[in-house]
Parts: sequence; C-alpha cells; structure tokens
Amino acid sequence: MQLPIELSHPCYHDDEAARSQLETIRWPDGPYCPYCGSFDRVNPISTPNKAHGGGWHHCMDCRRRFTVRVGSIFHRSHVPLHKWLLAFRLMAGSKKGISAHQLHRTLNVNYKTAWFLEHRIRECMDENDHGPLGGEGKTVEADETYVATIK
Repeated sequence: MQLPIELSHPCYHDDEAARSQLETIRWPDGPYCPYCGSFDRVNPISTPNKAHGGGWHHCMDCRRRFTVRVGSIFHRSHVPLHKWLLAFRLMAGSKKGISAHQLHRTLNVNYKTAWFLEHRIRECMDENDHGPLGGEGKTVEADETYVATIK
C-alpha cells in the first residue's frame, strides 16, 4: 500500500528538493545522457555560479551538458521545478480536474503560465496506445453500424 504524499513535502516548495525527487524518479540507477544514452561516462558538474543552479551533468562521450529537465516536458521551461511538481499533484489529485485559473491562483503564476503547464501535463498524461479498438487480437462487437463514404 502506497502512502499519499503530503502537500507539505519539500519537493513542492523547494527547487533543489524537486530536482532531487525528479532525479530519483527518472534516473533510479544513476544519470544517463539524454542525447547519446551514455551511462558510464557521465560526471556531475559542481557549479560555483548560483545562476545555473545545481544538478548539471557532463557526458564524456558526446561532450554535452544536461540536467534532469532535458528530454522531458520540463525542457526549455523557465517555470521552477517545484511548481511543476505541485501542478502535477493538483491535476492528478483533483477529482473533477482543475482549471487554469485555479492553477494560476494556487501556484502564484500568471494565467498564461498556468495554461502552458496544464497543456503540457495533459499531453504527457495521454496514453500512447493508439492500437486497435478493444486491444490487440480482440474482437469488438457492435449492435448497429453505419459506414458512409465521404465524397
């Protein structure tokens, strides 16, 4: 049985805690390069510059720098990670959904940012299984069917 995550969890209020949480989810066996897929030759970068923040890694194979954001829905977004995680939590935990206006008030961001967050989150929640109706190798029965051709 999985215990519910409290909204007072640090990953919803602190960007470093959110980054750490995402790294454990995305890279359970350690970081890998999202550009070339290298796993063994990835080194963390200690950045003394506070403007860049933490969590940077350097791939020795393709010589590129990356964070946990690269190759995900967070890529090229200036929204702090803790607000992303809180938006995920609010959208997934809401029984009837949550509007962009409510999200903008709760996260203390402008409406366009809340709208952007909602659309990206909904896009990643879409199931990629667009296979046959009913499933692979299954039969679908219908009582009445009308098939028309469009001219």
